[in-house]
Amino acid sequence: MIWRLVVLGVVCVCLVAAGEARRRGGRTVTFHRTQQQAESRGQVRTRPRRDTNSQTSSSSSSSSGASRLISHGPPFTSCRLTLTPAEHRVLDDNTHETGFNGDDGSYVILTWVGGGTGVVLVLSTISSPLDSFLDGGSSRLYRSTDYGKSFHDISSRINNTFVKEEFGVSVGPGSSVILTADTPVLDNPGGIIFTSTDAGATFKFTRLPFHLAQPITYHFLNHDYLVALSIDGGLWLSLDFGAKWTKVHDGVHSFSWGAGVNLFFSCSRVDAVEADERGDLVLKRTKDLGRTFTVIHEDVFSFGYIGAFLFFSVMEDSRSPRVMYFSSDQGDTFSRALLPSASTEQFYSILDGDEDMLFMHVDNPGDTFFGTMYTSDDRGILFTKSLERHLFDGQRKSDFTNVTSLRGVYLTNKLDTDGRIRSVISFNRGGKWRQLNKPENVDCSEQTKKCNLHVHGEHSRNNRIVPMLALTEPTAVGLVIAHGTVGDSLSSSQHPDVFVSSDGGYTWRGTLRGPHHYSILDSGGLIVAVEAQHEGQVKTIKFSTDEGHCWKSYNFTEQPFFFAGLASEPGTKALNVSVWGFRPEEDGQPMWVAVTIDFQSLITRECSDRDYEEWLAHSSEGKDSARRGCVLGVKETYRRLKKKSVCRNGKSFVVSKKQSPCLCTRDDYLCDYGYYPHPNTSECVRQPNSANKTLEICLDGEEDELLTAGYRKVPSDKCEGGFTPQLAVQTVIRPCGVKPTPGSPTLSTSPETVFDTPRERLVLILVCAGAGAVVLVAVVSALLAVRGVVYRNRSPVYRFSNLQIQEDNNCDNERENGTSSNGAACQHDSDDDLIE
Repeated sequence: MIWRLVVLGVVCVCLVAAGEARRRGGRTVTFHRTQQQAESRGQVRTRPRRDTNSQTSSSSSSSSGASRLISHGPPFTSCRLTLTPAEHRVLDDNTHETGFNGDDGSYVILTWVGGGTGVVLVLSTISSPLDSFLDGGSSRLYRSTDYGKSFHDISSRINNTFVKEEFGVSVGPGSSVILTADTPVLDNPGGIIFTSTDAGATFKFTRLPFHLAQPITYHFLNHDYLVALSIDGGLWLSLDFGAKWTKVHDGVHSFSWGAGVNLFFSCSRVDAVEADERGDLVLKRTKDLGRTFTVIHEDVFSFGYIGAFLFFSVMEDSRSPRVMYFSSDQGDTFSRALLPSASTEQFYSILDGDEDMLFMHVDNPGDTFFGTMYTSDDRGILFTKSLERHLFDGQRKSDFTNVTSLRGVYLTNKLDTDGRIRSVISFNRGGKWRQLNKPENVDCSEQTKKCNLHVHGEHSRNNRIVPMLALTEPTAVGLVIAHGTVGDSLSSSQHPDVFVSSDGGYTWRGTLRGPHHYSILDSGGLIVAVEAQHEGQVKTIKFSTDEGHCWKSYNFTEQPFFFAGLASEPGTKALNVSVWGFRPEEDGQPMWVAVTIDFQSLITRECSDRDYEEWLAHSSEGKDSARRGCVLGVKETYRRLKKKSVCRNGKSFVVSKKQSPCLCTRDDYLCDYGYYPHPNTSECVRQPNSANKTLEICLDGEEDELLTAGYRKVPSDKCEGGFTPQLAVQTVIRPCGVKPTPGSPTLSTSPETVFDTPRERLVLILVCAGAGAVVLVAVVSALLAVRGVVYRNRSPVYRFSNLQIQEDNNCDNERENGTSSNGAACQHDSDDDLIE
């Protein structure tokens, strides 16, 4: 089912921060005002060339995505408090408004530099129309050293150069910054970059020997190591922060840094055309910064890296379905994933992953807008079905959300057979999914069949029903903020409201009516929100110090402006937030405005021990006392702020928790490949179509037939003792490549060797018995040794060169061999999470 696109009213500004922040590591947000939107407020003039010494004026003192919605959801009430006159005066004295006079840029990109430095760089750009006499457009660069309270125009430090809007401001480790100039290709042999190692206080001009096809990529630890891709497919390296560049390979389609200084890339064969569409790419790795290369695999369609897993899809010819391969050891070995293959019309998508497991979406054939979600083992090989009919809309976007504020919690939407979208949540990393509970302060009408909370995700944001996705932060333990509706299913015709959970999604409550932009500050000690206005202007910010139970409102300006978005320092530890937007000037031209509110002046007391409490995670629902709080094999007790405490966690705040192991239960195990949970008993039973399948493992020159018992422990589960599946595993040892001899072995006796006398027979019996005992001990020892290796950590070691699913009991099938060589760790080569 495709939701109808909700028709927008007059929208002033679109906030497109999420994608940019994701691409630049969470430090950057982008505010966008289109030309048509600006024209709706007045005649737009062409921006003149900028003065080299202009200064901004500074004084102390959503969406945009909202739409014409039909009805309101079930009513709820939340606490509203009034600011005291003293509180109002304190906030007035610590609210700072900056007007970027004369700046009518279409885009404003904010980037925080370094950690806790207070430095914010703001790049404003405007692209000239094609018929303009200006070259490309113009940019202005501003810098703040006080967390956005005031800004200075530093465009002269980059020679007033027009910076590429799509490249923005690239920030690396430490205080390193790179800006890329928009340089015409025809008139210049290479592009231009400006580099800074002091958070933008100074910049160095560098002319490149090539033109960039995409932003320069930093090494994740060493900012001196840079890699770039040129528009002609050249892969370039710099080991001195961009001062000198060396071309290391041609015909490159995509690349990524791996562990250490490993660099991985896919490239075309010689004279290959559209190799990425035909699966003709070659995946390579260099371990010595471009001096030598290793071919990992050919016939590659695409590749990527997430968590600790390298993955790539292979299509041996245009008629073959694509299959996925994974490596958990940086490509030294790799294995074919036990997943359904995908045709050229289908796709795989890596939803999330870490060093323990992966979430993988496999598209259903046809334009169904759903597929099946699988979870992997800790080697990315064995995949288990986690959720069917997982929603993946027409724009190939998923609502899948990792609730980072509590371990093991994931949230997503599914498209049910009745065509309705419903939200589901898992508290054990995809082992089980269920619908969300009804918010505590919301009641559904009698006509509603089922009353549950359903959360809006990427699908709704793309359709501009909500301005923001669900928000969680690791430092704000258990806190989840999301837009949603209450009823039988997610509704596009019902006004979305804001809901909050303080226990990782077990319980919810309605907190704000209507769509809002929101942000978490001070490690969850403060939440701020601005109501999304699709036509009106904003002047009010709401804030809560008790996780959304009660709210106060503050008018931060006397001159309302059109809202663009909220911006706060990454990491949620700051106590100031900036409200961005634009205000039409007297001549009708828009002026960008930033209002920074410092709540540190209002919340002055530092938290002490009495302000914190011990909280047992995953304990919101009734369980027996021994199992209460047990998820993924452990109990976790956090030290977190009491809701009634109004104090500052501060920038030195660190999440503190204690762990204790739990006894294993059936919930700590998943059904293995080829098995499914029985609907009545939850026992893992073998799928009918795989009754004779075995997993073959070649280990130390011996071939084992492993008959799994059908269970495997959930990745990252740390339970001990308790429930243990009956591992009725039969292992037959024989040399690799040697077929078993039919029938049982028999003792061959020579005619000359005859034992006729009783004495001789007695001796023979004793000798045979002794030899048999020795042989039995040797065989048992060998079996135990091999089994110990195979079942080390209760998980077999699989390798691509010898993993195969047998279609029957015939062991004569030809083994599928693959090139096993040193592998790669790399980012996705196209979309952030899509492997087509």
